[in-house]
Amino acid sequence: MYSLKERASAPQAAVSQPILAAKRRRQLHPFLFHMGPVALCVTSVLLIALMALLYLSQVGQAVSANQQLQDLHYQQSKLQQQNQDLALVISQEQLPEYIAAQAAKMGLVLADPSKVQNVVVHNLQPIHKFSTPIQP
Repeated sequence: MYSLKERASAPQAAVSQPILAAKRRRQLHPFLFHMGPVALCVTSVLLIALMALLYLSQVGQAVSANQQLQDLHYQQSKLQQQNQDLALVISQEQLPEYIAAQAAKMGLVLADPSKVQNVVVHNLQPIHKFSTPIQP
């Protein structure tokens, strides 16, 4: 069946395989597994503190952005109200009654149509807004 050589080498092969597996496992383990419990605990606390600090920083930025957004909404509503007020003032000041009252305050009176003179200019060319200037 088995020769003497094969029987003698079989226990060594069986013993050497677990040792090689243990060596490979040690090489594959990360650094954290070689740390003691105190070092591992301190590292964990530091990582948790760092994550909490980053989270609080993000929350602070979000709160600040939200406050700016609310300020801009308030400013926008205030400007819209001012715009409506100014549009109302403009519409009131364009009324003919308002214009007549302001003219009367300044001392202006209505012109008598019988005293108005019309001047007629013959061969007058109309002025175009977008015409080219005359070159000398």
